[in-house]
Amino acid sequence: MFVVIIIVRLLMMGILKTRALLLICSQLVLAAFMFGSSLRTVFEAIIFVFVIHPFDVSDRCVIDGVQMVVEEMNLLTTVFERYDNEKIYYPNSVLATKPITNFYRSEKFIGDTSEFAIDVSTPAALIRNLQQKIESHMKESKDWNHKPEPSVFVKDFDDANGIKMIIYFAHAENFQRYVDIRNKQRSELILELKEIMEQLEIKYHIVSVRVIEKKLA
Repeated sequence: MFVVIIIVRLLMMGILKTRALLLICSQLVLAAFMFGSSLRTVFEAIIFVFVIHPFDVSDRCVIDGVQMVVEEMNLLTTVFERYDNEKIYYPNSVLATKPITNFYRSEKFIGDTSEFAIDVSTPAALIRNLQQKIESHMKESKDWNHKPEPSVFVKDFDDANGIKMIIYFAHAENFQRYVDIRNKQRSELILELKEIMEQLEIKYHIVSVRVIEKKLA
């Protein structure tokens, strides 16, 4: 805009001739064609880094379903370190178009769920007993956040064979520091669930399918 004002003033003062104006305009069009996309990329990167600013160095993030730690932030690119120590370079203009999960800026606990199935013939009283035992175990453990409290619900029927159950719970931290803890806690929960089901003798039976074999003459 500033350049346009200067050109108009020069034309009004008679300093700038028409031929010279055509030469300047042609050069401006050529510059816009050559550097337009680059200027746009730089502008988008500046907005992403200084205005949006979704993470800082050392934050644990999830991008495209992959957990990574921010190792280095530059004006045009950001360097991430993946779980296998591989370095990944992302242009900031590309990151500006992606959803980004930031563990460090999330709440101090992470919600989670786990589903399992039991046999459809399981008595309702036994199912309620199972719910109470799982909830009691999780409330006594320090691995789980108690606000909200862990809970077990009957979700739906699993075809004609079983009943789907779901556990809602929250881990006691957001895993910014130790991401492996989440998998270990889930593993311990599943093993504890298995022990409770064994104690209550709750099982899941797959309906057998009868196969009749006929010989063609």
